[in-house]
Amino acid sequence: MSQLSHFDDSGASRMVDVGEKPVTRRRARAEAVVRMQPETLALIADRKMAKGDVFEVARLAGIMATKRTPELIPLCHSLGLDSATVDFETLDDHRLRIETSVSVQGRTGVEMEAMTAASIAALTVYDMCKAVDRGIEIEAVRLLEKQGGKSGHWQRSTSRDEPGSSSE
Repeated sequence: MSQLSHFDDSGASRMVDVGEKPVTRRRARAEAVVRMQPETLALIADRKMAKGDVFEVARLAGIMATKRTPELIPLCHSLGLDSATVDFETLDDHRLRIETSVSVQGRTGVEMEAMTAASIAALTVYDMCKAVDRGIEIEAVRLLEKQGGKSGHWQRSTSRDEPGSSSE
């Protein structure tokens, strides 16, 4: 079990001690893709959903989620985040891509905060649109990139036609 940093040698859960790690700039990007009926995406894009502007409510929900990540993920550290962004891209007539970016000057990374923001923004899109489209699917929640710390820079390598495509 000792290869997994959230368990001690006996297998007990623990929050990793980062007290001796140097403070460095840390950044992470993540994405979620939301699949829906073309009519639903058109309502979102035209800002005609009855519950309001889906993009802005989902953006705020994602940003707020970054601040609550340690309350949702048991062994995450509480961090004083420096920035959080949530952006939207229409991939085609039925898929919405949500990309998040989070940064901090800290001793531990912000991957979980970026993925939590993407997940909660996607769930907010679902919540605001479920009255007109019960078949909405959330897919491809994943880390795209992380920078900083001992492990350095990592970036997902995918083909150009996939959501979140990036190169090393």
